Amino acid sequence: MTKPTPDPRHTLTLRDVSEASGVSEMTVSRVLRNRGDVSAPTREKVLEAARTLGYVPNKIAGALASQRVNLVGVVIPSLSNMVFPEVMTGISETLVGTGLQPVVGVTNYLPDREESVIYEMLSWRPSGMIIAGLEHSAASRAMLARAGIPIVEIMDIDGTPINHAVGISHRRAGRQMAEAIVAAGYRKIAFLGTQMPNDFRAKKRLEGFEEALAKAGLSLVDREFYSGGSALLKGREMTAAVLNRTPDVDFLYFSNDMIGAGGLLYCLAQGFDVPGSIGLAGFNGVELLDGLPRKLATMDACRLKIGRKAAEIIASAPSSPQVEELFPTLEPGDTIRRS
Repeated sequence: MTKPTPDPRHTLTLRDVSEASGVSEMTVSRVLRNRGDVSAPTREKVLEAARTLGYVPNKIAGALASQRVNLVGVVIPSLSNMVFPEVMTGISETLVGTGLQPVVGVTNYLPDREESVIYEMLSWRPSGMIIAGLEHSAASRAMLARAGIPIVEIMDIDGTPINHAVGISHRRAGRQMAEAIVAAGYRKIAFLGTQMPNDFRAKKRLEGFEEALAKAGLSLVDREFYSGGSALLKGREMTAAVLNRTPDVDFLYFSNDMIGAGGLLYCLAQGFDVPGSIGLAGFNGVELLDGLPRKLATMDACRLKIGRKAAEIIASAPSSPQVEELFPTLEPGDTIRRS
Protein backbone atom coordinates (compact mmCIF):
# COMPACT_ATOMS: atom_id res chain seq x y z
CA MET A 1 0.00 0.00 0.00
CA THR A 2 1.40 3.40 -0.98
CA LYS A 3 1.86 5.75 1.95
CA PRO A 4 0.27 9.21 1.57
CA THR A 5 2.54 12.08 0.65
CA PRO A 6 2.76 14.69 3.43
CA ASP A 7 1.08 18.05 2.84
CA PRO A 8 3.81 20.27 1.27
CA ARG A 9 2.80 23.09 3.64
CA HIS A 10 3.61 20.85 6.61
CA THR A 11 7.15 21.00 8.02
CA LEU A 12 8.54 17.49 7.84
CA THR A 13 9.33 15.70 11.09
CA LEU A 14 10.95 12.45 12.16
CA ARG A 15 7.46 10.95 12.24
CA ASP A 16 7.01 11.59 8.50
CA VAL A 17 10.29 9.81 7.74
CA SER A 18 9.33 7.05 10.17
CA GLU A 19 6.00 6.47 8.43
CA ALA A 20 7.56 6.62 4.96
CA SER A 21 10.33 4.16 5.85
CA GLY A 22 8.30 1.87 8.10
CA VAL A 23 10.72 2.05 11.05
CA SER A 24 10.47 3.71 14.46
CA GLU A 25 11.19 7.40 15.06
CA MET A 26 14.01 6.40 17.39
CA THR A 27 15.65 4.38 14.61
CA VAL A 28 15.17 7.25 12.17
CA SER A 29 16.84 9.59 14.67
CA ARG A 30 19.78 7.23 15.08
CA VAL A 31 20.28 6.95 11.33
CA LEU A 32 20.06 10.67 10.66
CA ARG A 33 22.43 11.46 13.53
CA ASN A 34 24.68 8.59 12.40
CA ARG A 35 24.59 7.06 15.85
CA GLY A 36 23.62 3.70 17.27
CA ASP A 37 23.71 0.22 15.82
CA VAL A 38 21.43 0.16 12.77
CA SER A 39 21.62 -2.45 10.03
CA ALA A 40 22.75 -1.36 6.57
CA PRO A 41 19.40 -2.20 4.86
CA THR A 42 17.45 -0.24 7.50
CA ARG A 43 19.83 2.67 7.29
CA GLU A 44 19.47 2.79 3.50
CA LYS A 45 15.67 2.57 3.78
CA VAL A 46 15.59 5.56 6.14
CA LEU A 47 18.01 7.65 4.07
CA GLU A 48 16.09 6.94 0.88
CA ALA A 49 12.79 7.95 2.54
CA ALA A 50 14.36 11.16 3.83
CA ARG A 51 15.79 11.99 0.39
CA THR A 52 12.50 11.30 -1.37
CA LEU A 53 10.52 13.44 1.06
CA GLY A 54 13.09 16.25 1.08
CA TYR A 55 13.55 15.98 4.85
CA VAL A 56 16.35 18.08 6.35
CA PRO A 57 17.22 17.74 10.07
CA ASN A 58 16.98 20.82 12.26
CA LYS A 59 20.33 21.62 13.88
CA ILE A 60 18.91 24.45 15.99
CA ALA A 61 18.37 22.94 19.43
CA GLY A 62 16.07 23.76 22.33
CA ALA A 63 14.07 26.98 22.31
CA LEU A 64 15.53 28.04 18.97
CA ALA A 65 14.19 24.97 17.18
CA SER A 66 11.03 26.70 15.98
CA GLN A 67 12.82 29.84 14.75
CA ARG A 68 14.82 30.85 11.72
CA VAL A 69 18.35 32.17 11.89
CA ASN A 70 19.27 35.44 10.16
CA LEU A 71 21.35 33.69 7.51
CA VAL A 72 20.70 33.58 3.77
CA GLY A 73 22.26 30.59 2.04
CA VAL A 74 23.85 31.42 -1.32
CA VAL A 75 24.80 28.43 -3.48
CA ILE A 76 27.03 29.15 -6.48
CA PRO A 77 29.08 26.90 -8.77
CA SER A 78 32.42 28.71 -8.54
CA LEU A 79 34.39 31.45 -6.83
CA SER A 80 37.20 31.37 -9.40
CA ASN A 81 34.72 32.38 -12.12
CA MET A 82 34.71 36.20 -12.14
CA VAL A 83 30.94 36.23 -12.66
CA PHE A 84 29.88 35.24 -9.17
CA PRO A 85 31.85 37.71 -6.99
CA GLU A 86 29.83 40.50 -8.64
CA VAL A 87 26.60 38.62 -7.95
CA MET A 88 27.70 38.28 -4.32
CA THR A 89 28.40 42.02 -4.20
CA GLY A 90 24.83 42.76 -5.26
CA ILE A 91 23.45 40.35 -2.66
CA SER A 92 25.63 41.64 0.18
CA GLU A 93 24.99 45.32 -0.54
CA THR A 94 21.25 44.82 -0.65
CA LEU A 95 21.06 42.79 2.57
CA VAL A 96 22.91 45.47 4.56
CA GLY A 97 20.51 46.87 7.16
CA THR A 98 18.01 44.01 6.82
CA GLY A 99 19.46 41.94 9.65
CA LEU A 100 20.19 39.15 7.17
CA GLN A 101 23.67 37.81 6.48
CA PRO A 102 24.66 35.81 3.35
CA VAL A 103 26.66 32.61 3.72
CA VAL A 104 28.18 30.98 0.65
CA GLY A 105 28.45 27.38 -0.52
CA VAL A 106 30.36 26.38 -3.68
CA THR A 107 29.36 23.37 -5.79
CA ASN A 108 32.07 23.26 -8.50
CA TYR A 109 29.27 22.61 -11.03
CA LEU A 110 28.69 19.15 -9.48
CA PRO A 111 25.04 18.13 -8.78
CA ASP A 112 26.03 15.82 -5.91
CA ARG A 113 28.08 18.57 -4.31
CA GLU A 114 25.17 21.00 -4.73
CA GLU A 115 22.86 18.52 -3.01
CA SER A 116 25.25 18.27 -0.06
CA VAL A 117 25.61 22.05 0.25
CA ILE A 118 21.85 22.58 0.15
CA TYR A 119 21.33 19.87 2.77
CA GLU A 120 23.84 21.41 5.17
CA MET A 121 22.58 24.95 4.69
CA LEU A 122 18.92 24.06 5.16
CA SER A 123 19.73 22.08 8.30
CA TRP A 124 20.53 25.41 9.99
CA ARG A 125 17.10 26.78 9.05
CA PRO A 126 18.15 29.92 7.14
CA SER A 127 15.72 32.73 6.38
CA GLY A 128 16.12 32.24 2.65
CA MET A 129 18.15 30.56 -0.08
CA ILE A 130 19.64 31.95 -3.30
CA ILE A 131 20.91 29.30 -5.69
CA ALA A 132 22.46 29.56 -9.15
CA GLY A 133 20.57 27.86 -11.95
CA LEU A 134 17.30 26.01 -12.41
CA GLU A 135 18.67 22.48 -12.85
CA HIS A 136 19.07 20.44 -9.66
CA SER A 137 18.89 16.81 -8.56
CA ALA A 138 15.50 15.42 -7.51
CA ALA A 139 16.65 15.40 -3.88
CA SER A 140 17.81 19.03 -4.07
CA ARG A 141 14.50 20.12 -5.58
CA ALA A 142 12.58 18.24 -2.89
CA MET A 143 14.58 19.88 -0.10
CA LEU A 144 14.19 23.36 -1.57
CA ALA A 145 10.49 22.94 -2.34
CA ARG A 146 9.73 21.86 1.23
CA ALA A 147 11.99 24.36 3.01
CA GLY A 148 9.18 26.78 3.81
CA ILE A 149 11.38 29.83 3.08
CA PRO A 150 11.89 32.11 0.07
CA ILE A 151 13.94 30.30 -2.57
CA VAL A 152 15.39 32.40 -5.41
CA GLU A 153 17.05 30.67 -8.36
CA ILE A 154 19.31 33.12 -10.17
CA MET A 155 21.11 33.69 -13.49
CA ASP A 156 18.53 31.85 -15.63
CA ILE A 157 14.80 32.06 -16.46
CA ASP A 158 14.72 29.36 -19.17
CA GLY A 159 12.79 26.77 -17.16
CA THR A 160 10.39 26.28 -14.27
CA PRO A 161 11.57 27.72 -10.94
CA ILE A 162 10.86 26.12 -7.59
CA ASN A 163 9.72 29.42 -6.10
CA HIS A 164 11.21 32.69 -7.37
CA ALA A 165 13.68 33.32 -10.21
CA VAL A 166 15.84 36.23 -11.35
CA GLY A 167 17.99 36.07 -14.46
CA ILE A 168 18.24 36.30 -18.21
CA SER A 169 17.14 34.06 -21.05
CA HIS A 170 20.34 32.37 -22.14
CA ARG A 171 18.66 30.93 -25.22
CA ARG A 172 17.68 34.43 -26.28
CA ALA A 173 21.22 35.67 -25.56
CA GLY A 174 22.64 32.94 -27.80
CA ARG A 175 20.21 33.80 -30.58
CA GLN A 176 21.04 37.51 -30.37
CA MET A 177 24.76 36.86 -30.61
CA ALA A 178 24.32 34.56 -33.61
CA GLU A 179 22.17 37.13 -35.39
CA ALA A 180 24.83 39.82 -34.87
CA ILE A 181 27.60 37.53 -36.14
CA VAL A 182 25.63 36.54 -39.24
CA ALA A 183 24.67 40.17 -39.91
CA ALA A 184 28.39 41.07 -39.87
CA GLY A 185 29.01 38.61 -42.72
CA TYR A 186 30.69 35.72 -40.91
CA ARG A 187 29.77 32.26 -42.18
CA LYS A 188 32.23 29.64 -40.90
CA ILE A 189 31.57 29.74 -37.19
CA ALA A 190 32.92 27.57 -34.36
CA PHE A 191 31.92 27.30 -30.68
CA LEU A 192 34.34 26.79 -27.77
CA GLY A 193 33.09 26.06 -24.25
CA THR A 194 34.34 25.04 -20.80
CA GLN A 195 32.45 23.23 -18.01
CA MET A 196 30.10 22.05 -20.74
CA PRO A 197 28.83 18.86 -19.07
CA ASN A 198 27.33 20.82 -16.16
CA ASP A 199 27.18 24.47 -17.22
CA PHE A 200 23.52 24.38 -18.18
CA ARG A 201 23.40 28.10 -18.94
CA ALA A 202 26.23 27.85 -21.49
CA LYS A 203 24.46 24.88 -23.07
CA LYS A 204 21.27 26.93 -23.40
CA ARG A 205 23.19 29.77 -25.06
CA LEU A 206 24.64 27.25 -27.50
CA GLU A 207 21.15 25.92 -28.23
CA GLY A 208 19.84 29.41 -28.97
CA PHE A 209 22.96 30.19 -31.00
CA GLU A 210 22.51 27.12 -33.20
CA GLU A 211 18.79 27.83 -33.63
CA ALA A 212 19.58 31.27 -35.03
CA LEU A 213 22.32 29.89 -37.27
CA ALA A 214 19.92 27.27 -38.65
CA LYS A 215 17.37 30.00 -39.37
CA ALA A 216 20.07 31.70 -41.46
CA GLY A 217 20.86 28.45 -43.25
CA LEU A 218 24.12 27.90 -41.35
CA SER A 219 25.53 25.44 -38.86
CA LEU A 220 28.66 25.28 -36.72
CA VAL A 221 31.71 24.14 -38.68
CA ASP A 222 33.57 23.07 -35.53
CA ARG A 223 33.27 22.96 -31.75
CA GLU A 224 35.71 22.46 -28.90
CA PHE A 225 34.61 21.46 -25.39
CA TYR A 226 36.58 21.27 -22.17
CA SER A 227 35.16 19.83 -18.93
CA GLY A 228 37.38 21.89 -16.61
CA GLY A 229 37.39 25.55 -15.62
CA SER A 230 38.05 28.70 -17.60
CA ALA A 231 41.44 30.39 -17.95
CA LEU A 232 43.34 32.49 -20.46
CA LEU A 233 45.74 29.62 -21.16
CA LYS A 234 42.88 27.20 -21.77
CA GLY A 235 41.32 29.70 -24.18
CA ARG A 236 44.59 29.90 -26.12
CA GLU A 237 44.88 26.10 -26.24
CA MET A 238 41.28 25.58 -27.37
CA THR A 239 41.60 28.27 -30.04
CA ALA A 240 44.80 26.71 -31.38
CA ALA A 241 43.09 23.31 -31.53
CA VAL A 242 40.14 24.65 -33.54
CA LEU A 243 42.20 26.72 -35.97
CA ASN A 244 44.65 23.89 -36.59
CA ARG A 245 41.79 21.51 -37.23
CA THR A 246 39.57 23.89 -39.22
CA PRO A 247 41.77 26.69 -40.59
CA ASP A 248 39.02 28.37 -42.63
CA VAL A 249 36.96 29.28 -39.52
CA ASP A 250 36.08 32.98 -39.63
CA PHE A 251 34.40 33.37 -36.22
CA LEU A 252 34.97 31.92 -32.75
CA TYR A 253 32.12 32.09 -30.22
CA PHE A 254 33.31 31.32 -26.68
CA SER A 255 31.14 30.25 -23.75
CA ASN A 256 32.67 32.98 -21.57
CA ASP A 257 34.94 36.01 -21.72
CA MET A 258 37.90 34.40 -19.98
CA ILE A 259 38.58 31.77 -22.62
CA GLY A 260 37.53 34.31 -25.26
CA ALA A 261 40.30 36.62 -24.04
CA GLY A 262 42.77 33.75 -24.31
CA GLY A 263 41.57 33.12 -27.85
CA LEU A 264 41.96 36.77 -28.76
CA LEU A 265 45.53 36.88 -27.45
CA TYR A 266 46.35 33.74 -29.46
CA CYS A 267 44.91 35.18 -32.68
CA LEU A 268 46.77 38.46 -32.26
CA ALA A 269 50.03 36.65 -31.50
CA GLN A 270 49.61 34.58 -34.66
CA GLY A 271 49.06 37.69 -36.75
CA PHE A 272 45.42 37.13 -37.63
CA ASP A 273 43.43 40.12 -38.85
CA VAL A 274 40.87 40.64 -36.06
CA PRO A 275 38.04 41.28 -36.83
CA GLY A 276 38.67 41.33 -40.60
CA SER A 277 39.55 37.71 -41.32
CA ILE A 278 38.39 36.27 -38.01
CA GLY A 279 35.98 37.56 -35.37
CA LEU A 280 35.54 36.55 -31.73
CA ALA A 281 32.92 36.92 -29.02
CA GLY A 282 32.51 35.79 -25.44
CA PHE A 283 29.89 36.18 -22.75
CA ASN A 284 29.53 37.88 -19.34
CA GLY A 285 30.90 41.40 -19.94
CA VAL A 286 33.80 41.02 -17.48
CA GLU A 287 35.29 44.48 -16.92
CA LEU A 288 38.65 43.07 -15.83
CA LEU A 289 39.36 42.22 -19.47
CA ASP A 290 38.89 45.79 -20.73
CA GLY A 291 42.69 46.19 -20.80
CA LEU A 292 43.13 43.72 -23.67
CA PRO A 293 44.70 44.97 -26.94
CA ARG A 294 41.22 44.72 -28.49
CA LYS A 295 37.90 44.92 -26.66
CA LEU A 296 36.28 41.49 -26.89
CA ALA A 297 32.70 41.34 -28.15
CA THR A 298 30.48 40.10 -25.34
CA MET A 299 27.13 40.36 -23.59
CA ASP A 300 26.57 41.86 -20.16
CA ALA A 301 24.98 39.14 -17.99
CA CYS A 302 23.38 41.65 -15.55
CA ARG A 303 25.28 40.10 -12.64
CA LEU A 304 25.04 42.96 -10.15
CA LYS A 305 21.34 43.53 -10.88
CA ILE A 306 20.61 39.83 -10.48
CA GLY A 307 22.27 39.76 -7.06
CA ARG A 308 20.43 42.86 -5.91
CA LYS A 309 17.01 41.71 -7.09
CA ALA A 310 17.44 38.25 -5.57
CA ALA A 311 18.34 39.78 -2.20
CA GLU A 312 15.33 42.13 -2.40
CA ILE A 313 13.04 39.14 -2.87
CA ILE A 314 14.59 37.32 0.08
CA ALA A 315 14.28 40.39 2.32
CA SER A 316 10.65 41.09 1.36
CA ALA A 317 9.57 37.41 1.32
CA PRO A 318 6.65 37.88 -1.12
CA SER A 319 3.75 35.48 -0.73
CA SER A 320 3.41 34.76 -4.45
CA PRO A 321 6.19 33.51 -6.78
CA GLN A 322 8.09 36.14 -8.76
CA VAL A 323 10.05 35.67 -11.98
CA GLU A 324 12.18 38.67 -12.88
CA GLU A 325 13.71 38.64 -16.36
CA LEU A 326 16.60 40.98 -17.10
CA PHE A 327 17.88 41.79 -20.57
CA PRO A 328 21.61 41.76 -21.37
CA THR A 329 23.20 44.19 -23.79
CA LEU A 330 25.32 42.97 -26.71
CA GLU A 331 28.62 44.87 -26.80
CA PRO A 332 30.34 44.36 -30.22
CA GLY A 333 33.68 45.71 -28.98
CA ASP A 334 36.51 45.51 -31.49
CA THR A 335 36.19 41.85 -32.51
CA ILE A 336 33.09 41.88 -34.74
CA ARG A 337 33.19 43.64 -38.09
CA ARG A 338 31.16 46.83 -38.28
CA SER A 339 28.84 47.22 -41.22
